[in-house]
Amino acid sequence: MDFGRFSGLGKRISCGVVVINEDAELLLCHVTGQNHWDLPKGGLNEGETPLQAALRETREETGLELDAAGLLDLGRMPYRARKDLHLFAARLQRIDPGLLSCESRFSDSATGARLPEMDGFGWFPFSEIPRLCSPKLATVLTQRLDLPDVLARLHESPVLEVQE
Repeated sequence: MDFGRFSGLGKRISCGVVVINEDAELLLCHVTGQNHWDLPKGGLNEGETPLQAALRETREETGLELDAAGLLDLGRMPYRARKDLHLFAARLQRIDPGLLSCESRFSDSATGARLPEMDGFGWFPFSEIPRLCSPKLATVLTQRLDLPDVLARLHESPVLEVQE
């Protein structure tokens, strides 16, 4: 068993980054084959810290290489009955979402085709979160976190530049 993926309470941990720009917009990824948008996030690999997992998942699901020094640790929070989220936040320049791409793949159960986990990207105002995200993620982003406050806290660090 990969104990690095579980907490002491037997809960899985999913780690990700809340990417915000100066216009108070959140970067979201459209989940392939689903009707909702999500944060770049995923499980811990053996030996990874939550920060390392969040940076890896963001790179794999968006192509963004973020600098760990510019991230704000938002902490671990309840998400689902058997899964918690450990989130970080980054303030990023507003880049063209068409430049982003997902390298992580899954096998489509009907066709066996290897499809990207995320098939679209966009910047959305915080007010759109309940309409776009799953109810559980919307609860985290709108009730457990105060995104305008997170953006204000991120103003204490420089805007991250996209690394080429």
